Amino acid sequence: MTKTVLCAVDINRPKEERHVLEAARRMAELDDAQLDVITVVPDFGATIVGAYFEDHHIKTAKDGAAELLEKFAGDVLGDEANQDVRHIVAVGSAYEEVLKAAKLSHADLIVIGAHRPDFKDYLLGPNAARVVRHSACSVLVVR
Repeated sequence: MTKTVLCAVDINRPKEERHVLEAARRMAELDDAQLDVITVVPDFGATIVGAYFEDHHIKTAKDGAAELLEKFAGDVLGDEANQDVRHIVAVGSAYEEVLKAAKLSHADLIVIGAHRPDFKDYLLGPNAARVVRHSACSVLVVR
């Protein structure tokens, strides 16, 4: 029985990610599970590029992402259903933060999208592949 479904979305691609969140909702509804939705803001502080950003830029990006995530989930799920969703905005590497959130929330299922592959990542995108490879729970990859 699934108690928690974690759905990872890229809020910069709402059109493509809509069907990922819809799939996660269907999976959560099957067992009346908690639906968590996560998006990850890149951590520019860990790279050379980070030297050009101040701490308040990361906070501003995180706050903006939280607003976009809330709106995106409301548009896809409806405002009433969105009230029961836990919205998570993390900063860092996408796959690492998704795996960390899954562990902290005791997720039974992760739902993640995979973009159309390039030659270099032919089967899955690099984040989806890493989540599948390293997750302690089941992962549904939505194309």
